[in-house]
Amino acid sequence: MVWRSSASMRMAASPVSGPWCDRWGRLRCWAGWWPSSCRLRMPGRDEMKMDPEAGKVNEAWHRHRAMLTRRGFLSAAAGLAALPVSSHGAPLARSRDADIVVVGAGAAGIAAARRIMGANRKVVVVEAGPQIGGRCITDQGTLDVAFDRGARWLHNPDGTIAQLVPSIGLEVAALPLGQRLRIGRRDARGREIEKYLAAVGRANRAIEEAARGKLDSSCATVLAAKDVAKDLGDFLGTVEFSLGAAYAGKDLKELSAIDKARAQDRNIALGCPQGLGTLIARFGEQIPVTLSAPVSRINWSGREVAVETPTGRIAARAAIVTVSTNVLTSGDIRFSPELPRRTLDAAAKLGLGSYDHIMLQLSGNPLGLAPNDLLIEQSDSTRTGLLFANIEGTSLCSLDVGGSFGRDLSAQGEQAMADFAREWISRLFGGAAGRAVKSVAATRWNAAPYVKGAMSAATPGGQMSRRILTEPLGNLFLAGEATHETLWGTVEGAWESGLAAAEAALRRIGALAD
Repeated sequence: MVWRSSASMRMAASPVSGPWCDRWGRLRCWAGWWPSSCRLRMPGRDEMKMDPEAGKVNEAWHRHRAMLTRRGFLSAAAGLAALPVSSHGAPLARSRDADIVVVGAGAAGIAAARRIMGANRKVVVVEAGPQIGGRCITDQGTLDVAFDRGARWLHNPDGTIAQLVPSIGLEVAALPLGQRLRIGRRDARGREIEKYLAAVGRANRAIEEAARGKLDSSCATVLAAKDVAKDLGDFLGTVEFSLGAAYAGKDLKELSAIDKARAQDRNIALGCPQGLGTLIARFGEQIPVTLSAPVSRINWSGREVAVETPTGRIAARAAIVTVSTNVLTSGDIRFSPELPRRTLDAAAKLGLGSYDHIMLQLSGNPLGLAPNDLLIEQSDSTRTGLLFANIEGTSLCSLDVGGSFGRDLSAQGEQAMADFAREWISRLFGGAAGRAVKSVAATRWNAAPYVKGAMSAATPGGQMSRRILTEPLGNLFLAGEATHETLWGTVEGAWESGLAAAEAALRRIGALAD
């Protein structure tokens, strides 16, 4: 890790974490793993082993004289799964049968649908919004430069998504992110940086030690109980922002110590030049998706599932529901019979945190920052933000706000968010820099009706709720980033959860051997 100061000093970071680094000093930010191979049967074929994503087949398949490339296999699967009418935006028939219906076309839903199609089973995907991607959306028209409104990075170069990217004609690459700490209107000096790193390191160690105990508690309680908070001094507010709002979208008093300690490191930022939302949408191009079709009711009382939308009813043998935990507990989707109290309680303990981008266009680089610099300030409270500057060498910057402050600010509307961003920049870089802001666009994920927040973060005592959400409910299965125990809050976690749910649903309908 390299720090930049006003004296252009470079130094190796200590093994701690902040909004941009993990406890070993490696990058981590918002934004999995699952076995890539599985067992399946096909009519008239011996059982064989197949990689559902890459389409690689073993020697038994070759002995049946069926040589399929990945592209050819997926094309064939897409043809078998195609619906009688065009997919994106097409109206649903009054009744449409499928082997499995998927609710939600975010990363989890797309991954699940691809796996089902790879098993030569018919899938129907319904999406409440006007576009696919879920919390991965690349905005092409609001500002002069395209930007991701939600998740912007992948974190695992060896993960399933990163390995599949070349097959869809795109690429991802690790971003060289600079890291800065600002104190007032100057960059932090070497000893100040060391003091901040030591403070974060001590806080992280206390949380990890507490997570090894039998009882869970909030991260704030851990710091208070171990007398860490009073030792953080001038960096108390900065540490609270770094480990809470900037990491999980929740203040430390709302964040489970076990959930934070068990989270897998997000130590690499993989960016897609076209945008992460564009990448996820490309994965969904061959999937039969009906847009603008919010689900109002799911009947899972019998041997089949019936999913009702304003444009039609879908009957299937199983259903995979990938909506957020906030939507799941909101009552917007009625379940018949009702979901078990155990499931709803688990979802409630995994409520979404608040995390938004305030996108700013500044011409002439008035902040004097390098491309892809990440910057936080020394603050006495969590009323602050994380700046991602000169994104990919453009004039676009993102001031990210989260936690209770970010939630309250977002509730006041986009103008209030823009005013805060200008005030924040003026305070740290001078009035001229604040006046250099030409255009502003702010996300407000809490107000998004089909999401209602950013990413899941367990409340104290709620970490085990992630596993509860993965429990099958007859022919109903839940998926999404909230169901992944270590990659929650990431696109990879959502994707891997979709694959896992698809495997379980395929086994349920007898399409895969146990």
